[in-house]
Amino acid sequence: MNSEDDDEGSAPIGPKASEGERITGRRRPLRGISLRAVLPNAITAAALCAGLTGIRFAISADWERAVFAVILAGVLDGIDGRIARLLKAQSRFGAELDSLADSLSFGMAPALILFLWSLQDLPRFGWFASLAFAICCALRLARFNARIDMDEQPHKSAGFLTGVPAPVGAGLAFLPFYLWLASGEPIFREPIVVGIWVAITAFLMISNIATLSWTSLRPRKNVRLEIIALVGIVFAALLMEPWWTLAGICVLYLALMPYGIMRYARIRRQRAARAAASRNAS
Repeated sequence: MNSEDDDEGSAPIGPKASEGERITGRRRPLRGISLRAVLPNAITAAALCAGLTGIRFAISADWERAVFAVILAGVLDGIDGRIARLLKAQSRFGAELDSLADSLSFGMAPALILFLWSLQDLPRFGWFASLAFAICCALRLARFNARIDMDEQPHKSAGFLTGVPAPVGAGLAFLPFYLWLASGEPIFREPIVVGIWVAITAFLMISNIATLSWTSLRPRKNVRLEIIALVGIVFAALLMEPWWTLAGICVLYLALMPYGIMRYARIRRQRAARAAASRNAS
């Protein structure tokens, strides 16, 4: 707009002048929606498409691309919420869309990929294991949605999660696949082994175990440079040896689970001690 358009009561300007209309100086409200409101949901939709495309790759037995599609969905899922908070574009619609996308990308897609890759060789047990994984993922997300407005969430208030998150659960479920590609050992593709592991992962998703979240990880400031260097090394390892690196990340996460349980138990004892002290003081 020209600078003259901002002056209230100015003479008619432009093609409307012949109609006797005047410019009032008030800016017309912008029509349409802003990119800020669309971007987080667009990323969620991209994550959904990536997860479902993994099923397409699995149907054509392109296993590596199938798993990478689900991993890409997990990366996008980790970005959309942070971008929504950064842009202040959180909404109930976005939360519901995110849960729906997670159920498909990290529940149904891994279940079908693992079934087509291994579990179909043991049709009944294998299909039940796949169903258990998909259902447990949906149940976990339903529990999360039911508690989203609850004030009393002991795990969340302490910076922990309840059970294994859906994207992490999908990554853990693929652990036999990582080891099979990295080592070439056929034992990791055995349907009994895969089925048992998928069932264990499904249980971890719906369990009440306190698991570590990003907010609960608070390394000391004097190791900041070491952590940055470690992240760089892990990224390089993902490029050079992706399957061994992904397997190592899964093993590290599983090894940290007992630490998370013990740390949360310590926080609970501290809270109980403070509550008892406050009652005694009153």
